Amino acid sequence: MAVHDEDDLDFKKYLRGDNTKLQAIKDKKLRGQLSAREQLYGKSATVAAKVDKWLMPSEGGYLEAEGLEKTWNIKQDAIVREVDLLSSRKAFDIVLPDFGPYTLDYSLNGRHMVFAGRKGHLAIIETRTMHLKKEFQVRETVRDVAFSPVMNTFATAQKKYAYIYDMKGTEFHCLKERVSPLKVQFLTNHLILASINKFGQLHFQDISTGEMVGHHRTGLGHCDVMKVNPFNSVIGLGHTCGKVTMWNPNNGTPLVKMLCHHGPVSSIAFHRGGHLMATAGVDRKIKLWDLRKFEVLRTYSGHAKTMDFSQKGLLALAGGSLVQVWRDEAGNQDYRFYMKHRMVKGFQVGDLLFQPYEDVLGLGHSMGISSILVPGSGEPNFDTFVANPFETTRQQREREVHQLLDKLQPEMIMLNPTKIGSVKRKRKGSDNGFNKQELEAEMAEAVADAKSMRRSKKTKGRSKPSKVEKKKKEAISEAKRPFLEKQIEEERSKKQKIEKKQMDLPVALQRFVRK
Repeated sequence: MAVHDEDDLDFKKYLRGDNTKLQAIKDKKLRGQLSAREQLYGKSATVAAKVDKWLMPSEGGYLEAEGLEKTWNIKQDAIVREVDLLSSRKAFDIVLPDFGPYTLDYSLNGRHMVFAGRKGHLAIIETRTMHLKKEFQVRETVRDVAFSPVMNTFATAQKKYAYIYDMKGTEFHCLKERVSPLKVQFLTNHLILASINKFGQLHFQDISTGEMVGHHRTGLGHCDVMKVNPFNSVIGLGHTCGKVTMWNPNNGTPLVKMLCHHGPVSSIAFHRGGHLMATAGVDRKIKLWDLRKFEVLRTYSGHAKTMDFSQKGLLALAGGSLVQVWRDEAGNQDYRFYMKHRMVKGFQVGDLLFQPYEDVLGLGHSMGISSILVPGSGEPNFDTFVANPFETTRQQREREVHQLLDKLQPEMIMLNPTKIGSVKRKRKGSDNGFNKQELEAEMAEAVADAKSMRRSKKTKGRSKPSKVEKKKKEAISEAKRPFLEKQIEEERSKKQKIEKKQMDLPVALQRFVRK
């Protein structure tokens, strides 16, 4: 093991287990190899500890109770009194009773917050100085709002269409393909705007080119619960039948369909690690799911209208006027009560969101917006190449250019993004590298795309329903043709192999060849 000169380096947590007892190994060659490997592990642990010391100097802190005191009994007033002056300003209440209920969203670096009232009130606030950047009225119902990762713009789901505005309140785009949207979300790494409307139609649109990259019908009716998995950019939808479905722009059918509750799903949330999902239903159950095995890890009693995971893994949930924060202390997905905050009677919380890189939880309720302090929720060390809360105008322009250059294609959205770049293994029982189930799934996807294809209207007489139906059938048959030809070719090659086996055997044994 390498000798560590600096005593203050916490390198033990980076070691890969205890040291191997090399004296008990008699083979000199093996002992030398293991000794070199142990030295390499020690050096890597030292380097990692140095990086942790110099590049990640800040540490997140949680509430700590003394004796029999409980952390959830600590009030917001007591927390605000103990923190510094700048942090105390981040806890506020803005009462706007005429335009609620409100929903909100933060920019990628947490520097700006946009909030929208159901009756058309939109406003943007700079979170560090609490200055109002812009406030305007659209005179139309606003159901949801989401900050764009580029160009300092945000999208709104309004009564009739989805709109995109800039920081000065100028309308950039009116997206008329999205009729009656209920929720909007951005896929940060792919620069895609996703929305779901009241008819259960899911749209994906590339905001850098304006191209519609996906349009799917969920087939499960009205849906107003949507969240993005930050790990793989897969969209999660919660339906009134108790199911949660996961979608990407490439597939016309859901990647995953899970029955999570015996009643409508009221909220879902994804952990930033991508392997943990929280769901809440009208059946008064809150469940934690392992997305690697699609199994329930924990089930709790309670109801939540909205939920969100923080950057450090805290789970915030709200129902009525009560806001709760849960914490996984042991690291085994066993979440326990950490904090609670009760709003003024009559303030019904409809939306909550953790502010990035800050210990702040934003609340949108029926009478305005509020912000509370949640110690330990934000990431204390930020990477300026990802998001910089203190970036200048020049740095912002450079970041936008880099985001456009580094944009990922929609085809790269999948449940397990680590598969990208790996070699597809040959399936057992298939000589061509694919099996029957894969072929049928690809054919069903091609047929669904052919059915959902929009056809331009022709002149009078050429757009009759009979001709449209005929063209639709022709498109479906054309989509099926390559897959059917592949099946026929596979059956023909299989038949030829059987005939070859028969010819190699004596005549008396040929009838025993498996057909």
